[in-house]
Amino acid sequence: MSIEVKNISKFYGEQKALDNVGFSIKKGEIVGFLGPNGAGKSTMMKIITGYINASEGTVLVSDFNIATDKIGAQKNIGYLPEHNPLYLEMYVKEYLLFNAAIHKISKQKVDKIIIKVGLQPEAHKKINQLSKGFRQRVGLAAALLHNPEVLILDEPTTGLDPNQLLDIRNLIKEIGKDKTVLFSTHIMQEVEAICDRVILINKGRIIADKKLNELRDNKEQVLEVEFDFKIEKQFIETIPYLKDADNIHDTKWLLTFNTTKDMRPAVFDFAHDNGLKTLQLNAKNKNLESLFRELTT
Repeated sequence: MSIEVKNISKFYGEQKALDNVGFSIKKGEIVGFLGPNGAGKSTMMKIITGYINASEGTVLVSDFNIATDKIGAQKNIGYLPEHNPLYLEMYVKEYLLFNAAIHKISKQKVDKIIIKVGLQPEAHKKINQLSKGFRQRVGLAAALLHNPEVLILDEPTTGLDPNQLLDIRNLIKEIGKDKTVLFSTHIMQEVEAICDRVILINKGRIIADKKLNELRDNKEQVLEVEFDFKIEKQFIETIPYLKDADNIHDTKWLLTFNTTKDMRPAVFDFAHDNGLKTLQLNAKNKNLESLFRELTT
């Protein structure tokens, strides 16, 4: 295993930030570490990378125990923390050469990494001149310089615009072809777009650990619909196969159906038969969104 986490707990005084957490990740997996803000994601990642110590339990990275052989473990880890620590006054290439010198890595390898993460057009700019997306690329490049087996990414897509988001997603997927990637986020769409597997954490405990295709293998479907007038739930409940109807705001409903049949035509027919107009109708991903909502609230 590239990462093995065994019975990890972390205390801050009386507060238990992590409670007997355990999971393992094989080489070549891209795993989404999903949970609400404050669930313990960043704490767990800091323990895996050796930046803080666990109160209890064991972490192995590439068979190195992070507690007893921190240097050995860290040589196999590339880490991009949530707040990307960059020297903003340095030029991109200068910053990467500075990091390379610490790892005793040649200039040629730096040039290859710059190409790999798509930094060629920006390599001769100061970091403070870069967009958030390119700053994240610099952080990824620094994390990849020493060719680690394991890549730990803590909220790497936060604050990116849609184009930057797509670029970073594709870059992570490309990198993940020959590395183990643990990818922390609270955004479910990021997990769907990038990851093979999902580990869901809440209040310091692992509450789900599943392959993404297992989560998608669900006979339920969810539709978000908005009508032009408010209606009572008893009318909504006349729609066939309806399992649950949640009035999320005024004239907007979240409808859960216990069928694989496309129920959008039935919702349109319901609106027509009751003299309503359908202002919007969107299919939602039942699996991740409902699992997240059900298990973290």
